Amino acid sequence: MNSHPHSDPCTLLTPAIEIAIEAGRRITEIYESDFAVEHKDDNTPLTAADIAAHHIIDAGLRTLTPDVPILSEECADIPFSVRAAWQRYWLVDPLDGTREFVKRNGEFTVNIALIDRHEPVLGIIYAPVLGIYYYACRGQGAWKRDAVNQPVRLHCRRWEGGRTIIAGSRSHRGASLETFLANLGDYELIPMGSALKSCLVAEGKADIYPRLGPTSEWDTAAAQCIVEEAGGCITDTAMQPLRYNTKEALLNPHFFAYGDATVDWSKYL
Repeated sequence: MNSHPHSDPCTLLTPAIEIAIEAGRRITEIYESDFAVEHKDDNTPLTAADIAAHHIIDAGLRTLTPDVPILSEECADIPFSVRAAWQRYWLVDPLDGTREFVKRNGEFTVNIALIDRHEPVLGIIYAPVLGIYYYACRGQGAWKRDAVNQPVRLHCRRWEGGRTIIAGSRSHRGASLETFLANLGDYELIPMGSALKSCLVAEGKADIYPRLGPTSEWDTAAAQCIVEEAGGCITDTAMQPLRYNTKEALLNPHFFAYGDATVDWSKYL
């Protein structure tokens, strides 16, 4: 590593959390108002909160690290020919779980990750309505805190067999997931929105979050750092860790977020 002032990503964690909280404050203002819902070309919902959060995070990160590029869901049309040269960049989902935002169930998050050589080395997931945030930096463990209590260190749990606790989507269920669940046998499903599903794995409340449907790289990057620092993994269904910015498309493969790395979850597909 060079002697760049931010060569240690952990020095960026506190200011990046402050940026996430500022974005969350603006999201909450819009959430409590009579907001309009538009739809993007792929029919996913878009609100003023997505755009406002994007601008706050974009401005904050540019001030924090002027030389580090930013890839956000709301400005994702940067060609791979440009991105391929990036060693380190911010990967942001300004509002993950817009469907949950529209339903007003509070289960949406601000996701900020720092990617270094295709791997997430810093992750922040902030749920403004719930008032909790999860964060991690490589080598420093994963943590959860709220507005009043001290941070709590997170640890994934071992899977002892028997009933499997699964974090599942409120908005997405498909045939391949139904097959996976049937093959597991005895399971309990905890429905949850956005990146909070992976956080349930990181804090040992769920064994696995199987996502057998489309997601994008900004949906998983922050969560991957948090889950890995809590002792778990986010891998594709061949049990290989997810990697970032390796190709033109920004779509993830189907993946598992799980706490016990000794279990081969792919056998239940």
